[in-house]
Amino acid sequence: MTSSQLTPDQSLATAGAGQFVPLGLPADVSIVVVTYNSAAELPGLIESLRAEANDLRLRLIIADNDSVDDTRAMISRHQDLVLIDTRGNLGYAAGINAAVQCVPNEDRAILVLNPDLRVEPGAVRALWERLHREQAGITVPQLLNDDGSFYPSLRREPSLATAVGEALFGSHWARRPQQLAEVVHDPAVYRRAHRIDWATGAALMIRRSLARSLGDWDERFFLYSEEVDYFRRARMVHEAIWFEPAARMRHIGGASGASIQLEALMAVNRIRYIRKYHRAPYAQLFRQMVMLREALRSHRHSNRRILATVSNESSWQQLPGPQASRDPEAVLKDFPPGAIIIPAHNEAAVIARTLESLAPLAAAGAIEVIVACNGCTDRTAQIAGQFESVKVIEASRASKTVALNEGDAAATLWPRLYLDADISITPTAVRMVFQHLSDGPNLAARPAFVYDDGAATWPVRSFYRARRRLPSTTRALWGAGAYALSREGHSRFGSFPDVTGDDLFVDLQFLPEEKGILFTPPVQVITPRDTRSLLNILRRNYRGDAEFANLERDGKMSARGGHNGTKRTVLELVQSMTGPRSLLDALVYASLVSFARRRPSTAGGDTRWERDDSSRN
Repeated sequence: MTSSQLTPDQSLATAGAGQFVPLGLPADVSIVVVTYNSAAELPGLIESLRAEANDLRLRLIIADNDSVDDTRAMISRHQDLVLIDTRGNLGYAAGINAAVQCVPNEDRAILVLNPDLRVEPGAVRALWERLHREQAGITVPQLLNDDGSFYPSLRREPSLATAVGEALFGSHWARRPQQLAEVVHDPAVYRRAHRIDWATGAALMIRRSLARSLGDWDERFFLYSEEVDYFRRARMVHEAIWFEPAARMRHIGGASGASIQLEALMAVNRIRYIRKYHRAPYAQLFRQMVMLREALRSHRHSNRRILATVSNESSWQQLPGPQASRDPEAVLKDFPPGAIIIPAHNEAAVIARTLESLAPLAAAGAIEVIVACNGCTDRTAQIAGQFESVKVIEASRASKTVALNEGDAAATLWPRLYLDADISITPTAVRMVFQHLSDGPNLAARPAFVYDDGAATWPVRSFYRARRRLPSTTRALWGAGAYALSREGHSRFGSFPDVTGDDLFVDLQFLPEEKGILFTPPVQVITPRDTRSLLNILRRNYRGDAEFANLERDGKMSARGGHNGTKRTVLELVQSMTGPRSLLDALVYASLVSFARRRPSTAGGDTRWERDDSSRN
């Protein structure tokens, strides 16, 4: 009989009075807790869980998101806890994923808990028994406020109807029609065990085999909506989700408020969730209902701020997201191997800024950093050579793709990150990219990015606002000035062909499921400052498109990933328009693209480095 076939009454012997099971020994339940500055709340949770460890073999794994208080010191005083340092404030989903990686396959369930919970006696056992009795995928407990009062934790699937109800009636009026309510308010519902759509993510027990089949929590949801996404994915594979009222937990922070930025992030992530599972027209209407909710309450300052954020999609990139660790030693510890190849053509103005964060990694022997100078006539090579352990090579001719291939020849490690010389990336982001390609199923990946258009003219800012709204920019490897390949991914094409647009070429080699778009601390892509420089970039891009079309026509390249054609881009532009400002941005975008297409570059087949010099001044 395997461990997954055991009944709840056949649990293993406990590890000892109030003791947690260490790694290397089997457990009934691995408990996963994500912390961020949780020193005040965590001791109460640990104490309440020790009482539960008398009834089941429990393992406690804590993933800390770069706390700056005494959280890690407090954890280290408990010898039977497992501490995972995520080496950055990477978000709730990323913390869960880091902890779950340590859960042995032999463990039979995973219990995800917020650090500000207090587990009442018998709660873990009750969830465990319900999980096995119903052959469920997930079970959730009865949550209470700190004073023991009723807390409505159950939810219905978000929809346009529930968004209308939220807009018109708010979150707290319990007597509205059920189809207009996402929150389940009826206290009678909380007195019986039953199947549900989902519940707040403060506490949920997951069958280990289901956690393996579902894979990672979606890290694009830095905070909020990651749990509704996970529950939906479980329902999509026909797994039952059960509420167990006998499992009672007090949520110490359940009634606490949040900052305006976090409330705005909650609203935005609801829209992102709907966009993930619904077509664009439906998602547009849902967003309008979210905006209506805030507009109807705009007499309050907080609602006005949230409305301003939700209505201006370009501001979403300023919302809370992954942040690099502030501890250099923590970043370097157990760094995954890999190589960074930086092709550079006359980059003396920016190369030092790019290498500043990477040189310590190279000096510590964690990674290789190779600057492949490409027809440089300035001091790029001399400046790069001043950084310890950074290898500088001279490409045989002035071509970016030649520089990439010669950088590959000089590198020995995998995976490999190909980084434009004007792009700054944090060590935390490098770690996440290399770790993903070393452990995950993807063959290619890129970090998150944001556009820095602070010094640009209004047409340029308008163009990039429109581009931010295009779904294709969030699914492709191009656009960030950084992409990475595993050894297997690189073998798909062998060497970079002599074409314009290496990032688009790489993107076309992979199916969507083979590419990882990672929610890392973002790299900053500095946009052109003026329209002329932007048009130069667009002309180069369209010359690259023509080259790829010729290669496909001649049978020299096969585009597995597909490429947005003009019709698809126009459709995305139309669907992105939600008001006068987005309409203006779409018109500017279409006008600049059309002008660049009508007046293509006269460079012919020349693939020498073309770039925007205005952003390097």
